Amino acid sequence: MPETICLAFTGASGIVYGVRLLECLLVAGCRVQLLYSQVAQIVAKQEMDLELPARAGDALASLRQRHSGLPGRLEVYGREEWFAPVASGSNPPDAMVVCPCSMGTLAAIAQGLASKLIERAADVVLKEGRKLILVPRETPLSVIHLENMLRLAQAGAVILPANPGFYHRPPRVEQLVDFVVARILDQLRVPHELIGRWGEVTGR
Repeated sequence: MPETICLAFTGASGIVYGVRLLECLLVAGCRVQLLYSQVAQIVAKQEMDLELPARAGDALASLRQRHSGLPGRLEVYGREEWFAPVASGSNPPDAMVVCPCSMGTLAAIAQGLASKLIERAADVVLKEGRKLILVPRETPLSVIHLENMLRLAQAGAVILPANPGFYHRPPRVEQLVDFVVARILDQLRVPHELIGRWGEVTGR
């Protein structure tokens, strides 16, 4: 199981997936290095009434209070914090997840742009041969989106769209969220019991 995970929230709809993933990683005892874009702050407020302060220190205090008592270790870094560990190949995380991943962020990563810390961290993870998981939440997809995803998949990234399944007959929206988060945790090899697995919930 990876010990250090860089988790980035961007401005795509579906930030609930990222927030739930953060909680699950902390429950599992991971060290989480959290990054988030300015647009992610807007989306968090719009979709969840969640305040993500602009100052990393304020965000860290707020999120630690929200997740108090969990065994994991949380760190938060600002958008221009270039001395953050994730900015250098000399200190990369074991893996990185961008959840949700906007098409703008996906395009920047695909083209090797690194003018912001999220894109730089993803660039570091790719060049150091660590696992990069991108969780896009967009529909429909244009040819440009698909070409960018193909380019990233060819570079070694995992493209994991936020597409929940229904074979477990979820009665609540939270279980749809957990379906996607479970798939991310599986890719990270982080143990969880969020949902039953195929053959267990469908049982013949």
